[in-house]
Amino acid sequence: MKNNFFNYSVANIYSKPSYNSDVSSQILYGEKFKILSKKKNWIKIKTSFDNYVGFIKKNKFNQNFKPSNKIYKLKSRIFRKVNDKFLPTNNFLYFASGISIKRKIKNFIEFEKNKWIKIYDTKKINHLENNFIKILKLFLGCKYLWGGKTSKGIDCSALIQIYFYYNRNFFPRDSKDQIKFCKKKVSKKLSKGDIIFWKGHVGMCLNQSKFIHAYGPKKKVLIMPTNFTIKVIKKTAKLTVKKVSNIKNF
Repeated sequence: MKNNFFNYSVANIYSKPSYNSDVSSQILYGEKFKILSKKKNWIKIKTSFDNYVGFIKKNKFNQNFKPSNKIYKLKSRIFRKVNDKFLPTNNFLYFASGISIKRKIKNFIEFEKNKWIKIYDTKKINHLENNFIKILKLFLGCKYLWGGKTSKGIDCSALIQIYFYYNRNFFPRDSKDQIKFCKKKVSKKLSKGDIIFWKGHVGMCLNQSKFIHAYGPKKKVLIMPTNFTIKVIKKTAKLTVKKVSNIKNF
């Protein structure tokens, strides 16, 4: 099976080869994947970063691609060059997407034919961001979207995973797999970087008293008091904490 690289801003990954099926995740520009099978206008894929399996629409994808940079802003506007002017479009590349630089003019870089972004919106592909709080806070106020991975919408497990994806370190996509993958914290005292798991939900402690998560009932990414969050989820969803890990373990 050949490696393919996704060459559109973002697309939904469906659980079945139909728009009527559930959106289970998304795939970002520059993401590597393998095609497992084909069915009419759909292909079954397996992403290389997290081994995620699902269906996307059949299309023409890159097979020769070596990313040199990655998007470091929540979203980076795509421009087109007309004569000597760079004109903004309504399209974007999203945080952590990988790109290959074709050429550079002034403060713009071309990543596809007449598709340009500002170079200051990117970092080198091997750049490491150890400040996980900085990354998670980028998404504050973004709407909650089941299966989402971008500023247009993101879910609870993707909010945690996006830090690892940016640094190109493996971390599972879904909370049910994340809870199995993460080591249980020994200390019961909550602290910065603690990842708290419930059945079907996950978020992270910014410190001992503040908690960030993509929270379905509030329909957005927000910061809440940690103990209050635990009590609210227990009261409204009848769920108790299943495991506490820490992001520094990975």
